[in-house]
Amino acid sequence: MTSAAQLLMREKFETCLSVIRQASLQILPLLTIKAAEGKDPQWFFQQLEQARQVLGSWMAVAKRLNLNDAEISHFTLLLRHLQQLVPEYESGQEVSHNQLIAALRFVSYLEHVRAKQPLLGYLSEIESNDDARQQKAARQMCALELMLKGLVNQSYPSQANLVHKLKSQFGADCVRRWLKNGDRGDIVSGMRFSELALMVVDKKEYANHYAGLFQDSTHLSLLIDPRKTLQTFLDDVREIRNDLVAQKTLTSVQLALLESYHQESTAAIQRAFDEGRAKVNPAALLAVEDAALQDYLALARKKYQAMGRDSEEVRDAIERPDSHKAKSKQDTGETLRMVLWCVAGVTALSAAIFGMYYLSDVTNKPAEAKSTPAKITALDSLPETESAREKLANIGITWEEGNLRSAIERGDATVVRLFMLGGMNWKVYFTESALAGDYRDALNILLQYRSQMDEERPCRRMVRTLSQAMNDGQNLTSLRKQFLQTFCTSPGTVKRQKEDLDRAKLRLNAQQQRKDEQGIAEEKRAVDIQQAIYNAMR
Repeated sequence: MTSAAQLLMREKFETCLSVIRQASLQILPLLTIKAAEGKDPQWFFQQLEQARQVLGSWMAVAKRLNLNDAEISHFTLLLRHLQQLVPEYESGQEVSHNQLIAALRFVSYLEHVRAKQPLLGYLSEIESNDDARQQKAARQMCALELMLKGLVNQSYPSQANLVHKLKSQFGADCVRRWLKNGDRGDIVSGMRFSELALMVVDKKEYANHYAGLFQDSTHLSLLIDPRKTLQTFLDDVREIRNDLVAQKTLTSVQLALLESYHQESTAAIQRAFDEGRAKVNPAALLAVEDAALQDYLALARKKYQAMGRDSEEVRDAIERPDSHKAKSKQDTGETLRMVLWCVAGVTALSAAIFGMYYLSDVTNKPAEAKSTPAKITALDSLPETESAREKLANIGITWEEGNLRSAIERGDATVVRLFMLGGMNWKVYFTESALAGDYRDALNILLQYRSQMDEERPCRRMVRTLSQAMNDGQNLTSLRKQFLQTFCTSPGTVKRQKEDLDRAKLRLNAQQQRKDEQGIAEEKRAVDIQQAIYNAMR
């Protein structure tokens, strides 16, 4: 018997699909693609790929929708993720929470696209939206923020210890700002939401304090890594919070997303509290009294008016202040060296040209000596790094790691090559979507510049991502094999993969002894996947 929760989830999901179909019928004509009826997300993604080919690039697609480089990349990434989770859907079939979240995230971004392009007018409401639901959202937002504050405070024995830690992580200037804006004796209360969230999802902080609390296989599984999933959810929450404290009415899609994010983010902590492993009780935080809720909203709005919108994304890791200084010194040194090389280059070229001209004047007849040498400019003698960065700037792409990642994800080989020529470092996890889409040109360029890959220990994540993709029906392509062979052939990595393969074989053997046909099929597939990855590494 289907539960009421599953029926409600299915109804929301099917409404999301209906919104996506309507939106596709308005978006595609702007991209020169004619469509008689909207279909599933996979079809929509295929049509967008066709539009990219017709228009010549994703930048041309973005221009038609009034989106920038990062926005079109995020738009296609959300749609690609949705169509991977839901390759086909028939009305009435069961829907998972992850599938619903993926659909809600894409519909929420469709609202953003509609706001950017006035020619679009599709409707996106998925359920009723009244004051009671807005009030519930405020409670969920308050509970989430208080939960994060509680987790940070319980991770340090005293405020003095926490302040000392924050000084080493963020620097004295940030600490002074937080102490000024926060309550006495509570530095965390002075942080923006993005800074507070970063204190939990930072790689080291998460591993040291929170990994054990969030280890719950039934939640935070939208992405392979629970920490990355939590980071993604909290960054979306940050955007919703901006609208809430700006006293905008949240859309029904935002309300549904916030409810899902609250449920996913608090479930593991609630379980840890019930088992005595955490001091923070999410259920009690959600049941905050009306007066306390109004105080929270009033304070949040006061800070919003004083400091403005929280526009800083929830990052992957805390950037220490000394790293900024070191990078600044390094950039200054590189600039000075580049200038010196340019001067030396111009001097050498001038000397060579003068010598050639002199010899030509001596050996050739006077009538033939009238030709003048080609003019050499400073721009011609600049290193390739400088010209590559200038070319990126000329096409409106700033020198940022996020823009490189966006170019990789959409398979823009031209932009990727310019970033590589300019000396930008890259990380293997940037290529997950490109490998799924088999964007060969962009990926081959990255392999040519493998020395600029600076991700520490990329293999664990790569193998997890690849295993999940193969389990979802994707192939171990030649490029995926090449990435494994390039970055994952150290003896320790191969040994670890062999151990994973042996464990998969043991699980298969156990299922065979139980004579569980379904379990045997699943474990046999797992063995085949681990074996294929192991073979590629050797």
